[in-house]
Amino acid sequence: MSTAVPATTRAVLEELLRRIGEGDPERIAEMYAERGDWRLDWPEAEHGRPATPWIRHRATRADAAAHFRELAEHHVPGQAATEIERVLIDGNDAVVLGEIRQTARPTGRAYRARFALHLTVEDGLVTRHHVYEDSLAVAQAFDVKEPGGDR
Repeated sequence: MSTAVPATTRAVLEELLRRIGEGDPERIAEMYAERGDWRLDWPEAEHGRPATPWIRHRATRADAAAHFRELAEHHVPGQAATEIERVLIDGNDAVVLGEIRQTARPTGRAYRARFALHLTVEDGLVTRHHVYEDSLAVAQAFDVKEPGGDR
């Protein structure tokens, strides 16, 4: 790793959020353990979701970097914001509650999605990354068949 990682759950969370805000997938991935538990709470698709390839389970630090690269590739740069409403910390676990605002690159449709992010930090690195979000808002924004209307 190129930089020292803070040891406390709060410090790791704050650094992770800062790096996510900067948008460098490789630097973000440095905050994750080599192996981890990464889940996104979305309905399972029989044939995958080609419009939203970043939404899938992952297991490695390289997967974390790929997630943030794919997320950036499918959204309009400069048309994103995240509002953190609450952070809860209990030992090694942190929960972040908030709302993301993005614009889907393929459709140009803006959307808002409420989320809860559950992280576990061990030895200064994120070992669990579980996201619960408004999957309908995201799916509708990326659905090329969905008629107009931002959410």
